[in-house]
Amino acid sequence: MDNFVDERDFELLAQDKYTFSVLSRIIRGECEIRLTDHERMIICFTGQPYPVWIWTPDGASEDEFERAYQLAKELNVMDGEHRFNIKYELAEYFMDRAKKDGLDLKITTNLFAYDCPSPIAPSSVVDGKIHQCTKEDFDIMVDFFDMFHEAVGIDKESRETYRTYAENDIGKGSLYVWETEDGKYASSCNWHPVQDMASIGLVYTRDEYRRRHYAEHLVYQVTKIAQEAGYLPMLYTDADYVASNACYEKIGYILRGKLCTIG
Repeated sequence: MDNFVDERDFELLAQDKYTFSVLSRIIRGECEIRLTDHERMIICFTGQPYPVWIWTPDGASEDEFERAYQLAKELNVMDGEHRFNIKYELAEYFMDRAKKDGLDLKITTNLFAYDCPSPIAPSSVVDGKIHQCTKEDFDIMVDFFDMFHEAVGIDKESRETYRTYAENDIGKGSLYVWETEDGKYASSCNWHPVQDMASIGLVYTRDEYRRRHYAEHLVYQVTKIAQEAGYLPMLYTDADYVASNACYEKIGYILRGKLCTIG
């Protein structure tokens, strides 16, 4: 296994361009673990609190699943404290195999991957407008990053890290909010390019503004912005959040892939 990636690995990930879109982005950056054989397996871990990503091809054999499991043990991430983003077939093997080692793994999140080739304007009518965040919005956007991660309950970081995220997104012009008619920021959304795709994220609405369709309109507008920039918009959702998924589907998002988080 090599600790560097090259075009061979990106060609492999292109086989699952929707479900492993994020992996193809993060594997280019700083990682605690980056291992690949450039053919049948890629393992990537940026560090806590993020999950370990393991890519295997469709139809991988039980021997390959066992190899992935043993590598996870050797890398000291099979300790009950780390999570894994993997395909369902590998998840089932990991959960069964871990029992033999006295470890109880289970699916914590079912993830859907959507893309949106043809955005559909929302039928609902709302007050307010989209607002592209500037330096003047820095502090409140740090709050949005904090609220978002508290709400989803995963990948929690320090406020200092959220400050870095907000600063980077504002600098790139990729961070947006829905501003109500009275000037309040109700919902947030950002996007990041991943090769020919745009990953939509940070979709969060403050409690007092929910069920007013602000996020629906904001995500639609950001989706259009990413599309007009030449990218195919995509996003990940928790498959168990039925209302959110229905919202995305109403504005043109199409289910393309599935994976899960175990821990």
